[in-house]
Amino acid sequence: MKALLWFVLCAAIAANVSLNLMENNALHIVLSVVSGLVVLASGTGLWMLRREARA
Repeated sequence: MKALLWFVLCAAIAANVSLNLMENNALHIVLSVVSGLVVLASGTGLWMLRREARA
């Protein structure tokens, strides 16, 4: 599970960086928001798994 979350996190960060090369239009904004939400969700998932492993 952790490996998948790390992969998703890295892919979303790479997508967000590549989105900065696009023109500013509605699609750019939507994809940027989606990739940001994926980064937050996978980061939260990794943080939750870390807390469970420590307990």
